[in-house]
Amino acid sequence: MTAAPPAVLAAYGLDGPARAVQSGLINQTFAVARAASPTQPVAIVQRLHPVFGPEVNLDLDAVSAHLAARGLVTPRLWRTVGGERWIEHDGGVWRAIDYVHGLTHQRIDSAATARAAGELVGRFHRAVDSLTHEYAFARAGVHDTEKHLAALRERSQRPGDHQDAIDADARALARDILAQADALPPMPALPLRHTHGDLKISNLLFDPDDPQRGLCLIDLDTLGRQTMAYELGDAMRSWCNPSGEDLTEVSVDETIFATAMAGHQVGSGGLLSAAERAGVVVGLETVCVELAARFTVDIFDDRYFGWDPARFSSRRAHNLVRARGQLQLARSTQAKRDALLVSVA
Repeated sequence: MTAAPPAVLAAYGLDGPARAVQSGLINQTFAVARAASPTQPVAIVQRLHPVFGPEVNLDLDAVSAHLAARGLVTPRLWRTVGGERWIEHDGGVWRAIDYVHGLTHQRIDSAATARAAGELVGRFHRAVDSLTHEYAFARAGVHDTEKHLAALRERSQRPGDHQDAIDADARALARDILAQADALPPMPALPLRHTHGDLKISNLLFDPDDPQRGLCLIDLDTLGRQTMAYELGDAMRSWCNPSGEDLTEVSVDETIFATAMAGHQVGSGGLLSAAERAGVVVGLETVCVELAARFTVDIFDDRYFGWDPARFSSRRAHNLVRARGQLQLARSTQAKRDALLVSVA
């Protein structure tokens, strides 16, 4: 979709230009301005991917209100002119949220940025630690590692097209991922906390006037309860790979890991226990394997993750590179596991 439907914009009283935003992998997203100030977006308008139920907006509304009440910058959910939290149009669920002007990074390239990111996420975790909320929507099995590995095992054993080079590469890759999974340490038993759920670095905004200061978290569709091993393990997976997700030769940056975790300790006011901090290392390695499995499953299914047609010939080709990169990142984490544990002791 290249344009936001006029009926959706009218439902929110928006009359200005809307430009497509390509940063996300899931939702169709537009930055929308008003006619009086056409170059200054005021809202993000999104058509939610079907994986999200419309009730996810109830959670976004409640958690962002909690954050705002505690002085944190956060995008808030808009109401339609009729007072609704979302609308349904042309078979899809649409919503509008505040546009927050900030800087985004596709990767962390300095210790200063890593510390700022850690402090921002720490402030978020400290704020939601006092939240009382029962989530209306939860994506089932998001970090059900065994489920994702089972799906990979099943997909890779189906009959395929032996003339398809990507299919053959995916099957060989699946065998390597499953072997790496067998070497994973057990995930520790840790308390469930309120979490963001998708702390890749592009979901953090930084202050345009002070690029080394974290401003707010965006993409609040994955809010829920989980352990810090998964929450921060996934964050470190994104942050500690300065090469990005679209390369296969990658490694974990130990300095970024240590600095980001130290920043989180400051921002959260020492919220995490020693066991939770150590669990982040296990979570990092586990999430790398898990995401490698998910990307590989989508090579076979060819329907879920967004992809970059300017750089890749197909979604399957993009997912093949992503999966190889995540497997290599898991191997790097395994090799550096002891050093990473020392940095959070």
